[in-house]
Amino acid sequence: MSEIVREIVVVGGGVIGLSVAWRLAVSHEVTVVDPAPARGASWVAGGMLAPVTESWPGEEALLDLGAASLDRWPEFAARLDVPLLTGGTVVAAVDAADAAQLDVLAEHLASLGRAVDRLTGRELREREPAAGPGVRSGLMVPGDLAVDNRELLRRLESAARRAGVRFDRRRALGVESGAVLLDGGVLETGTAVIAAGAWSAALHPALDTLVRPVKGEILRLRERAGALPLTRTLRALVESRPVYLVPRAGGEVVLGATQYEAGFDTEVTVGGVRDLLADAERVVPGIAEYGLTEAAAGLRAGSRDNLPLVGPLEPGVLVAAGHHRNGLLLAPITADAVYAMVAGEQPPAPARAADPARHVPTRR
Repeated sequence: MSEIVREIVVVGGGVIGLSVAWRLAVSHEVTVVDPAPARGASWVAGGMLAPVTESWPGEEALLDLGAASLDRWPEFAARLDVPLLTGGTVVAAVDAADAAQLDVLAEHLASLGRAVDRLTGRELREREPAAGPGVRSGLMVPGDLAVDNRELLRRLESAARRAGVRFDRRRALGVESGAVLLDGGVLETGTAVIAAGAWSAALHPALDTLVRPVKGEILRLRERAGALPLTRTLRALVESRPVYLVPRAGGEVVLGATQYEAGFDTEVTVGGVRDLLADAERVVPGIAEYGLTEAAAGLRAGSRDNLPLVGPLEPGVLVAAGHHRNGLLLAPITADAVYAMVAGEQPPAPARAADPARHVPTRR
């Protein structure tokens, strides 16, 4: 039997789904469908809000989208009363090949008018004393931010509930125009928004080959007596392998992130933990003195071109998925884009590149 519950149903309660639901609740009745809201990949994220250090030649549209969302983050965080880490990002290179990759990134950014400060190894250690003598060179990106992802999720869920958003903990099986099919019923709806991250592909046939799971492992560490504290976000290339360390309040550090094409496997592997710790220790030798408090794995929602999918799939069905490593960063602009589209308006200009029509020619 069908249940007419709400005007808008958002399928997925991670950072994207919660942000979309909270934004829409200003003027709509909204239900979020998710068996475990405020968890998933968003729960095991690093919390970096860093469009510049994530950019690469050929991904200019993603950089523009990320920069536009970063501009929205201070207001977004203030409304949720979530503190931001504002010390910027230091990016380190360990060997000559890593340094050459950072040179390519710096030159690319300069060509786009987004120059960053190049640092020698000594200058980098002056900016971040925890960095070790093995660091060869690096970059300083002063505009990057970071946020405690778990505190963000808690406050987003609370804000959504206060705004009147309802939560349905049944599992979604599919979405079609006018209805969300559930394990144990059907929710009829005026508009459905698919924001289920890596699981979005199974919910609508148009997404079948457009969204895939990308496994990532993270470790949570805690500073112990005598250990040198990390003062700002530190990213590095270690023999071309990316690694990041993000400080948290109370001496915690989030260390990530491996990246595997491993389907829906969410088991932490010995090899993943070993590689993360070994690479981190080459950049920050003092990390060996920290305590290991958690090892976890999550599934990022990858897309074909690293741009997310934000837009209509058919009348009454929108998608907001495929954000890969940038789910937290892109939450504010994704929410604004979905809100505009539900209102029949154009989304913010940088978000138009994320229209799924680029992969679905029949909908042009």
